[in-house]
Amino acid sequence: MRDLWLFLLLLLSLATFHGVKGCLECDPEFIRDIKSLLEKLVPSEVPGRSQLLEWQIKEMVNISFKVSHGNKMLRVLAVQKAIYLRTWLKNELYKLSNKTWKGVFILQGNLLDIRQDLESRLQEILKHFSEVACSEDCVITEGPVLDCWSCHRISTQCFKGEYCGEEDSRQPENQEIALFLILVAEVVILGSALLLFHICVTHRRKMKAARRSLETYLDMKLEKLMGITDEKEKEDSGIEK
Repeated sequence: MRDLWLFLLLLLSLATFHGVKGCLECDPEFIRDIKSLLEKLVPSEVPGRSQLLEWQIKEMVNISFKVSHGNKMLRVLAVQKAIYLRTWLKNELYKLSNKTWKGVFILQGNLLDIRQDLESRLQEILKHFSEVACSEDCVITEGPVLDCWSCHRISTQCFKGEYCGEEDSRQPENQEIALFLILVAEVVILGSALLLFHICVTHRRKMKAARRSLETYLDMKLEKLMGITDEKEKEDSGIEK
């Protein structure tokens, strides 16, 4: 039963995170711009160009998702910082497009360097913003703040609770409720099984008793019929004599 409950919780968590994004992808034009810039880096005659571009686009986009979803404290970011990172990445790809084509392997190495640099910058900016926004003497920043998980802009600029790595005060209570529900479910299942067993045993006993009664009744009827037959045979024998 516990395994089933954990499986249901897993499905619920997966459904909750389905469709979420990262800080950079919240701009609807970001992926289109990255795709356009990467396409300019690879000549059309390169074998496997489509697969190469698809993989590079996926890797570039997944960096933001991986960083912002790896830690709840790295979930929020000032919109201006997100714009700065997107602009920086576009400039890096643009500068790379102006270089002489030296082959697929050289390009992949250059793109790997850019991805690693982007991941490092994103982690540093997210961590710094979280430390400021979660500090007791939080300094109000200018401009809106972006929730990287939902892509919603929020007016709150100083945070506490799960955004700052603090445990939710309701979490122990929720765990107790979950355990209580599991216990109730197990008791109900066990009670149902015992009730079904009792019904089956009782029904079987009743059927045995009914069968014995029927057998006794049939035996009595048979003996009675046999007795009547014997008496009739005796009477018939007396008449013949």
